[in-house]
Amino acid sequence: MSKADQIFIDMCRDILENGVDTKDQKVRPKWEDGSSAYTIKKFGVVNRYDLREEFPALTLRPVAIKMATDEMLWIWQKKSNNIKDLGSHIWDSWADENGSIGKAYGYQMSVKHSYPEGMMDQVDRVIYDLKHTPYSRRIMTNMYVHADLSEMNLYPCAYSMTFNVTKDIDGSPLLNAILNQRSQDILTANNWNVCQYAVLVHMIAQVTGMKAGELVHVISDAHIYDRHVPIIREMIERETYPAPKFWLNPEITDFYQFTKNDVKLIDYQHGEQIRNIPVAV
Repeated sequence: MSKADQIFIDMCRDILENGVDTKDQKVRPKWEDGSSAYTIKKFGVVNRYDLREEFPALTLRPVAIKMATDEMLWIWQKKSNNIKDLGSHIWDSWADENGSIGKAYGYQMSVKHSYPEGMMDQVDRVIYDLKHTPYSRRIMTNMYVHADLSEMNLYPCAYSMTFNVTKDIDGSPLLNAILNQRSQDILTANNWNVCQYAVLVHMIAQVTGMKAGELVHVISDAHIYDRHVPIIREMIERETYPAPKFWLNPEITDFYQFTKNDVKLIDYQHGEQIRNIPVAV
């Protein structure tokens, strides 16, 4: 069993056994048939993944690592808010007739801000600081911009990354990060987001001359939708396998040169994919 499997199983059991049911409360999300999508939820879930030990891909079911990486790069590298720039249909439900999701996600990463060193967007600022002042305590991004919320088709869920550099046992610099998430659909998005941001930490560590350290995932509202409960119960009883090995193209030294084809999961054993998961919108 991978450590990511154990973390996921423990988290799901905790939510199901000790969580709060929102049934009969006023909730925003709806199922495709128009009925309210209720959840069982836990507040303040914190999971830690040491990227030196393993890559945190579940083996209970497969994660499509290239597709997950493509979506992450759509936000962090392409800095796009248009689904026409994305190689999947994940965001179709939140896009307008032109393909835009509004001033959300990639749009916020594209906005340039004034710094003493010049105009930079948030991604470039992170890379600049990690190269020039790596032990700064101010290296972070934020996509939850209140002034623009009314023009976002979906408020950001995973909205902030804080980067912090420490040292490995041999003295070499380690890049660590905290991913802050206001809300998460555990079945559809948990390991997807964990793998995306683990890849991001690996990529930024590589281009700044560091090693990937720890990814800490903080979820304010970790929930399992009512129609997902039987799927989760079946999933966490499945056979598990050792964690896969992670490969990142070592020749890339510029973050903007990475593509989804520069990542691989090697020796990845996993259970069957879960098809046709209902998604609340």
